[in-house]
Amino acid sequence: MTLKSLPLKNLLRRPGRTAALTVLVALLSLSMLAGSVTVMSLNSGLHSLENRLGADIIVLPSSAKSKVNIDNLYLQGTTGYYYMDAGKQDEIAAREGVSQISGQVFLASLRADCCSVPIQVIGFDPDTDFTVQPWIKERSADKLELMDIAVGSRVNSGVGEILRIYNQNCYVVARLDQTGTGLDTAVYCTMDTMAVLLNAARSLNHELKISGDPSQVVSAVYLRVDPAYDVEKVANDINVHVRKVEAVKTRSVISGVSDSLGGVASTIRALIAAVWALSFILLTTAFLLLGGERKREYAFLRILGVSRARLAALSLKEALLVSLFGGAIGIALALLVLLSFSGALEGALGLPFLMPGGGTLALLSALTLVCVCAVGALSAMLSALRLSRADTGIILREGN
Repeated sequence: MTLKSLPLKNLLRRPGRTAALTVLVALLSLSMLAGSVTVMSLNSGLHSLENRLGADIIVLPSSAKSKVNIDNLYLQGTTGYYYMDAGKQDEIAAREGVSQISGQVFLASLRADCCSVPIQVIGFDPDTDFTVQPWIKERSADKLELMDIAVGSRVNSGVGEILRIYNQNCYVVARLDQTGTGLDTAVYCTMDTMAVLLNAARSLNHELKISGDPSQVVSAVYLRVDPAYDVEKVANDINVHVRKVEAVKTRSVISGVSDSLGGVASTIRALIAAVWALSFILLTTAFLLLGGERKREYAFLRILGVSRARLAALSLKEALLVSLFGGAIGIALALLVLLSFSGALEGALGLPFLMPGGGTLALLSALTLVCVCAVGALSAMLSALRLSRADTGIILREGN
């Protein structure tokens, strides 16, 4: 047996102790990577939501607030049933400070054959829209024609396929990028297509709560405010002068989400810090106890001419072997959980959740492994420093 093979043989000689150290390191790496990716995904989701909304103010029927949470409208896709007279758009457009205006119609959630989650059908006006078409143009050069649709990333229909909605054939011409919000389960179409779908839903006896011509209603109106005007004042003006509507600043929606995100992120960071502190203490204690058990072994090696520096290197190699193996296990488990249950995490947190790409995950995994190995190495070095101060003659005479 050589000194090079001694660290591995020492670990294999005590499988129980080695397994305990490996599990501890695995938990450390799992918590660090999972926590870091979760915080990053929440921040990415919020940024994506902010970019995708594209409006300064959203105007809804006043009855909508009793039926749906405004935040959930975008985070979880719960658009629900609510409509107002399309003529409200003219009243809103006449208010001072409004520079652009576009309406949308929401068709209630339905579970389609394409999806494991309910989808939302959202109709928009191509002539006035400024919130949907920029994202469609990024994915397709074609304009949406009658019965053409653009689908969110969680709708399992590719470009060129047909999606059946209320027994109507809809043709997928664009697939939008992931946002980590309820917008990923949306299907976008023109108002002409929406009118066909609304009539089809009626013919199937679906309760839509629409009286009269379905083309004369709107679910939400999106506004851009002239830069010379204050967004809050324009929203308040609409609420005062336009009856039976609720004007909501998108910034207030995002701020509410941001506050929730900040609380969740702070909690996760605190937990990560606590796990790191506890793991460092436990690893250091474990290596100190391990060194105490092996004082006699180290004393004999010193008598055989092995230097203190070489003994420290042996301890360091053992720690690195445990850290590499345990760290790899923890990282693999973290990636498995994150990739398999990202949708469940989004639903549980109730916040935008957009996972980073493969390259970023690989970089975070590598950094996690480096950090875990550094903690293991530092713990081992503290143990080796304590052993190096012990008198070998006293150890051997004591029979330890």
